[in-house]
Amino acid sequence: MTTQPFVRPYRPTDRQDLYDICIRTGEEGGDARHLYEDHGLLPSVFAGPYAELEPGLVFVVDGGDGRPVGYILGTSDTELFVERFRTEWLPAVAERYPHPAGPPLTPADRIAVLLHRPERMLLPELTSYPAHLHIDLLPGHQRAGFGRALMTRFLGALAEKGVPAVHLGMSPANTRARAFYDRVGFQEIPVQDAGPVTYLGRATGGGV
Repeated sequence: MTTQPFVRPYRPTDRQDLYDICIRTGEEGGDARHLYEDHGLLPSVFAGPYAELEPGLVFVVDGGDGRPVGYILGTSDTELFVERFRTEWLPAVAERYPHPAGPPLTPADRIAVLLHRPERMLLPELTSYPAHLHIDLLPGHQRAGFGRALMTRFLGALAEKGVPAVHLGMSPANTRARAFYDRVGFQEIPVQDAGPVTYLGRATGGGV
């Protein structure tokens, strides 16, 4: 029986839907499937490792039929996550997605470089924000309160773990996402070597 969409914890059977949502929202919030021949590459960086290594911090918007239409996921300890990404996750996917032999020329090349460089997540300016997150909703379920509901659930889970603050990275071109993050209390973190990324952070308490 179909019900109204609601937020619930992740289940292992949700994995393929997480991957699908990730690729379908991977181009500044829009569909990225045309950019990648293998649709599993982007999720292998930004979704799969979190579901595998820290499933207790994955929450989904169930569309009412049991299938996710959005998610929030992340880690409570970025430093530990990077170590586990290197030793546990990367060996499982490195053969399918090898490091580019030359300079990264395509979107797939650039994502493959990110896959093989998890230490890129460790920046000194972010140490006061030990947790980090990713949040994505399919277009048909955006602007309906689900992003806020996911964020509330995730921040609450971090607070219960005693994690004081969380950060995220985003493309400056994704102005709709930035407006959402501003509304739920995130503020920009100055990062000297940020590259093409804007970093935002907030305390885990205080509600959204």
